[in-house]
Amino acid sequence: MTDRAAARRAARGAVVTLVGVLCALFAAWHIARYRAPTAALACALGIIPWLALLPGLWRGDRQTHVAATLLTVPYLGYGLMEVLANPGARLYAGGLVLVAFAVFVALLASLRVIRPSTAAPI
Repeated sequence: MTDRAAARRAARGAVVTLVGVLCALFAAWHIARYRAPTAALACALGIIPWLALLPGLWRGDRQTHVAATLLTVPYLGYGLMEVLANPGARLYAGGLVLVAFAVFVALLASLRVIRPSTAAPI
């Protein structure tokens, strides 16, 4: 396995792991916050977009990584709003902001690793 392939594999694993942590934190927060039907709906609305992107993230598809960077923005905004406005949710919301930012950074780093090589064919 080449160094480039190992870097792609590590970047892909980091992104998928962080997305799993983000979804788990989002679900835990809403399960603790709402009753069961409302929590199920909130979790579904927050997690289904990531589940739709997960196969492309696992394959290392560049377009999926670009779309996923855009998907982190609502989590950052929602978490930041709750940190500022809801003292009872600051622990979950702060964690959500930090993990969403980590997902964003990991996605950008993986985009650098998975970009097509610019070497000219011989």
